[in-house]
Amino acid sequence: MKREHYRWHSALLGRDMELLVFGHAGARVIAFPPRCGRFYDYENEGLVGTLGHHIKQGWVQLICVDSIDDEAFYNNWCHPRDRVLRHIQYERYILDEVLPLSRSLNGNPFLTSLGCSFGAYHAMNIALRHPHAFGRVVALSGRYDLTRSCDGFRNLLDGHYDQDVYFNMPNHYMINIGDKGMLDAIRRLDIKMVIGEYDPFFEDNRRLSEILWQKGIWHQFRVWSGRAHSFRRWREMLCWFV
Repeated sequence: MKREHYRWHSALLGRDMELLVFGHAGARVIAFPPRCGRFYDYENEGLVGTLGHHIKQGWVQLICVDSIDDEAFYNNWCHPRDRVLRHIQYERYILDEVLPLSRSLNGNPFLTSLGCSFGAYHAMNIALRHPHAFGRVVALSGRYDLTRSCDGFRNLLDGHYDQDVYFNMPNHYMINIGDKGMLDAIRRLDIKMVIGEYDPFFEDNRRLSEILWQKGIWHQFRVWSGRAHSFRRWREMLCWFV
């Protein structure tokens, strides 16, 4: 299996960033790690191995990106306004630095956003906000409203709310999208959501699914047995949904 490591100084983030690319061809997959995770988590925890046959056959190319969650939504010492602004910078890094690199390595036009846990938030949010750039979303055990506290998981904005928070909470902005062009672009996405039946964010997922159906957006919403919030269970899910 072809494996390449990339590191460069991101002008958008003002720091060095790293990623790993697995495979030589096929549909490009941008893989976001779990909460505060690293670009090597998919490899170390066996998710790359789960997709090994697909990668070796040239069906998919996996681009495992780094996170900066501890500088954004999980940066508890800074003001919530700065947390969401840092997140927006991270989104621009993915769109303006990572995606051009992926296109230079592989001209396949089909692009998937994939994520587990908090990575599923990144995968879903960026695809819904920029549907023309993506063809599929695979979101495993995600959280789509960071302003709600549940089961010991706190409100990541500490009560702060503004326009930028709104436009980065899928369970908020999707309710009010009325632009036909935007909705048509989202309806073209192949959206796959998976959540454990006892996962603390089950209701978050159920709510997003309801909103999508209300907007005429077809998607798959699967409930996995148990809590299903671990790398072992995400390896199981990947076998079915990528």
